[in-house]
Amino acid sequence: MDDSSGAGGGAPLAGVRVLDLTRVLAGPFGTMILGDLGADVVKVEEPGHGDGVRDIGPFYSDGTSHYFMAINRNKRSIAIDMKTDAGRDLVLDLVAQSDVVIENFRPGVMERLGLGYDELVARRPDVIVCSISGFGRTGPMASMPSFDLVSQALSGVMSITGEPDSPPTKMGLPMGDLAGGLWGSIAILAALQRRHRDPSPSTLTSVCSRAWSACWGTSVSCRC
Repeated sequence: MDDSSGAGGGAPLAGVRVLDLTRVLAGPFGTMILGDLGADVVKVEEPGHGDGVRDIGPFYSDGTSHYFMAINRNKRSIAIDMKTDAGRDLVLDLVAQSDVVIENFRPGVMERLGLGYDELVARRPDVIVCSISGFGRTGPMASMPSFDLVSQALSGVMSITGEPDSPPTKMGLPMGDLAGGLWGSIAILAALQRRHRDPSPSTLTSVCSRAWSACWGTSVSCRC
């Protein structure tokens, strides 16, 4: 998949490679922004069926999901089974060639796959690792899965949406997921600027949306 309208040698992020391990909406929306700015985004998908959003309509006449293409333009895809040793090694080879790695698994999943922060940095010491999750990397809810509806409900935004005296109402747009991806891309841009000033390896951890988490329930952790 490649819509080159946002990419090119004169684009702001030309020459930056992003390894995209995300799926569904929050992460792919963030990497779409980076791709639109000219980054070379390599999206890793599960063999056989790929990102689950590929099965969500409406569909083009050739069966391609409009939803999928809308948030995965300006990307290249590769199918890798990260649960296998060979798949993990291939991902690590891609990490060595990437400036940024972004994922939106539940905290702990990357470590179980053998792709934790220490393993990624061992392959490329200056790599920027961005993790998007529903509840951050620490705390009693850190390991719980989350989707947009959960974020909207727990944030309280549904209580101020809808008609007067109506029950809590979901917003029309999936702003919980979209905000997570947006803040993730902003965090990556900041980390790239920081690395430009100071290329020395570091293990700085920054949870970039503590305040946003109180509103939307989506947390972004960016390590560089």
